[in-house]
Parts: sequence; C-alpha cells; structure tokens
Amino acid sequence: MKKTAAKEVSSKLRRKVKSKKTVYVGMSADLIHPGHLNIIREAGKHGRVIIGLLTDSAIASYKRLPFMPLEQRKQIVESIKNVSEVVLQETLDYVPNLRRLRPDFVVHGDDWRTGVQREIRDRVIQVLKEWGGRLIEPEYTKGISSTQLNNSLKEIGTTPGIRLKILHRLLAVKDLVRVMEAHNGLTGLIVEKARVKAGTATREFDALWLSSLTDSTAKGRPDNGSVDLTSRLITLNNILEITTKPIIFDGDSGGVPEHFTIMVKALERMGISAVIIEDKVGLKENSLLEAGGSQQQDSIAGFCKKIQFGKKAQFTDDFMVIARIESLILGAGMNDALQRAEAYIAAGADGIMIHSKQKDPGEILRFCREYASFSHRVPLVSVPSTYSQVHEKELAAAGVSIVIYANQLLRSAYPAMVRTAESILRHGRALECEKECLPIREILRLIPGGE
Repeated sequence: MKKTAAKEVSSKLRRKVKSKKTVYVGMSADLIHPGHLNIIREAGKHGRVIIGLLTDSAIASYKRLPFMPLEQRKQIVESIKNVSEVVLQETLDYVPNLRRLRPDFVVHGDDWRTGVQREIRDRVIQVLKEWGGRLIEPEYTKGISSTQLNNSLKEIGTTPGIRLKILHRLLAVKDLVRVMEAHNGLTGLIVEKARVKAGTATREFDALWLSSLTDSTAKGRPDNGSVDLTSRLITLNNILEITTKPIIFDGDSGGVPEHFTIMVKALERMGISAVIIEDKVGLKENSLLEAGGSQQQDSIAGFCKKIQFGKKAQFTDDFMVIARIESLILGAGMNDALQRAEAYIAAGADGIMIHSKQKDPGEILRFCREYASFSHRVPLVSVPSTYSQVHEKELAAAGVSIVIYANQLLRSAYPAMVRTAESILRHGRALECEKECLPIREILRLIPGGE
C-alpha cells in the first residue's frame, strides 16, 4: 500500500516537473552584476531557468576574451538562485541551442533592440515562432554594465600571473590571434584601446609585440643588439604598467644558451606570455635588409640546445618559447626551413615563426601547406611586414595561429612627425601643421588620470 502511494507521489512530481515551462537566458557572465541577477530573477517567474553560458570562443568571436575562464564562470552561474541548469552556448547565435532545447520563453534585457545585437534578437524571435515560444524583455538595469566594469578593471590593471596565461587561452579559442607592436607607453595604450565595429563584432588587438627593431629605433639606436636586455626591460615595464593584454617579446637570437635562461626567467617573472628567438648567431643584422649581410644561421643542434635551455629555465607551463626560422631569409631554402621546424618542435618549442622578406606571401603559404602534414604541430606565427597584402582570413585558412604587425605604428608615426617638423621650419610658425596634430585635450584624455 505504501509503495503504491509513493509511486503516485513520484508520478505526480514527474508530471509537475515535465509540465513546468522552461526559460532560456543567454549570457557571458564574466562579471556578474545586479543587471544579471535581475534578468535571472525575472526569468524564474516564468519557469525553470536554463542559462546558455557563452563559451570563451563564442565571446572572443565578437569582443575581448573574458577575464574568467569558462569553468570558473560556469561554477559561479550554477550557484545563483533560480538557475536550474547551465548549458554551453558555442556561438553568439542563440538559434542552435534554442532549436535543441525548444524553451517556452527567452528572457533578455531590452538593450539589444538597437545596436549590434539587433540582428541576433530578430533571429531569436523568428526561431521561437516555430514552436510558439515567446521573447520577454525586462527593462535594462540602468547605471551598470559589463562594459563599464571591464573598463574599470582595465584601469586597475592586472597581475603577472593573470597576464601570463592569456595567450594560451587565446590560442585555444581563436582562429587567429592578432598582435600589434608597441615600443613605449603611448603605443602600448593605443594597442590596448584600439577597436572598431565590424558587423556584430568588436575587433581589437589581442596582444602586444615588443619588437627589438622598433624599441631600438625609438631610442635612436641601430637594430643590432646595441640596446641591451636591461634597457629593453625598462621599456617593457613602462608598457606593462598601463596595459592588461598579453605580451610577446622579441628576444633576437636569445644570446648564448646560458644567457637565454636569464632572459626567460626575467620575462616570465614579469608576466610576459612568450619570447620569440631567431636561429641566427653573431652580431645581429635585421632580417629585412635589402642587401644580404653576413648573418649566419645557427646549426640545428645548436639552436635546439638553446630552446631546451629556455624550456628548462621557466617556472610555469604557461610561458612559451617560440622558434623563429630564418632559412627563407638567408637563402637556405624551403626544405631546410621544414627540417628545422620539425627539429625545433622536437626540442620543445611551443610555436614556430616562419619569416620571409618576399613581396608576396607565396613562400609563406607554401611553408604552411607543407607544415600542415607534420604529425606534431605547434602554433604557427606569421609577420606580414613585406607581404602586407595578405589578408588575415587567408593566413588563418593556411593554418597560421598568430599574426604579428611588427612595426606599423612606428613606421606610420615617423612620417607624420617629419612633416610637422618641416612645416614649422618652412612657415616659421605652427599653424600650418595643426592639421597633423591631435588637440592637447585629446592627448590628455589618452592617459588615465591625465585630465
């Protein structure tokens, strides 16, 4: 008798759960604030709440990588009152999850009726019609937003440990990591803040490149190693103080293996994500010089030893040693470049940078095709300084993981400064050059706390 009664109660509970309506709420949940809680509370009034938590790759497809990794965000959302279930939303588009779950309601703040998310909203409305679902749009909570909180966090800064890990996270979720050079604090701020709208996405640089060429040139020195590591670390520290994005450091040849270990330890301690070293020996000459110089390529065994020294010196698994291959620059040929890539990977390199000074990307793309056949691959890096006509989409399709714009900020700044100087000399006053100049007020606004 008791068993029969228990079965009836269990059956009623199952029917009640089954009959309860479901509510879908999509969110990034990187920085939980009262606006998120209000939406979840409103959703809970209409049924069982399912949170569609955007993955890192979904978020990175339209804006900056979230501060917290997916597992941490998921753990926080699961603990919020009224949340019954958390599922992953793999794309910015809600439609795949909605068709799979067929919720009775979707709840979202009314802020997406205009702007870049309007198209996503229209698709949600259309797909809900397929089974009679409905969109509910509570009024957006005024005075607070994730964007505002993100900006506040960037002003506070970051820590070496947090910054160090970001490059690995980016490589895991993005088809192509976009990197721009910085050679002082001002250019660091430009890379940190530059962003443009591209459809529903916000496009920005993912990381900074500290180039020995631009650092040396900004100091009025030749790019031949005359600016020592101590001086370069001062530049690096100036950039670290006012940025939060990961940094890749141009380590030239890295010096002798024993000195390279010192460089690795110093960079990792500062929170740098990666160092790139080139397989050359002797006094440095810039690879992009038109006339062939006397630069010599290191032996495969010698450079593999240097990679191994660097990997043994690091404290964490997050720091990356990336090997730059100069075979195509020095005329050693494609087969030599491929042979070196395999050897450097076997020695422990975390990435391969293939360099070229050809005016078109042909040999780089050929290297990529051959590289794709390797049984073991690491992220591939391209630096399109001379073959600048190649598009990022073409590089990504070829298998490139990181693209570095290695010197464009410095190269664009110099002509503008020369024109300004010559204008003042020519006219005997500054009026004519004002069109080249940013207003002083705008300069002050660039610097946090400057106004």
